[in-house]
Amino acid sequence: MLNLAAAVLIVEKLFFLAGVAFIVGSIMDTLDGRYSRMSGKGSLFGAFLDSTLDRIEEGVVITAVAWYFADRGDAIPAAACVLTVLGSLMVSYTRARAEALGVECKVGIATRPVRVVILSIGLVFAKGAGLGDFELLAPAIYVMAVLTAFTVGQRVWHVRGELRALEPRDAGEL
Repeated sequence: MLNLAAAVLIVEKLFFLAGVAFIVGSIMDTLDGRYSRMSGKGSLFGAFLDSTLDRIEEGVVITAVAWYFADRGDAIPAAACVLTVLGSLMVSYTRARAEALGVECKVGIATRPVRVVILSIGLVFAKGAGLGDFELLAPAIYVMAVLTAFTVGQRVWHVRGELRALEPRDAGEL
């Protein structure tokens, strides 16, 4: 709910409040799964649903940022938001697909906590957020777009290496 509130606050150009809502919502998203597991109330479906909702929440917030940029006529940062959402989804997908193949895949620089920190900085220090005359929202999106693409590459490379190590070698290669 807090990340949905953050998205609405972004559309309303209340960036500092959006940043706070996003930070608190993201912290709570991180803790809810751990609490479920520790309390013994967790389930496989609960873990699946939690992960799915986390992707939706991140996408909704970045989509609101894209809306803000598009509304201002800033096509490049709006397009970077699209790349960021795609990259973020692919970071999660590569991990899920790797784990379905039996390969642990937590490698990469732009994990969800890193993305949350970068976007939080961008929101809290956006122009008009009230914390000085900064404009860090577009740079935060650019950094996230690059880092998510890089992380997807890191994960693909990692999984390639792990799967190659598991494949039987041809006797002629030895």
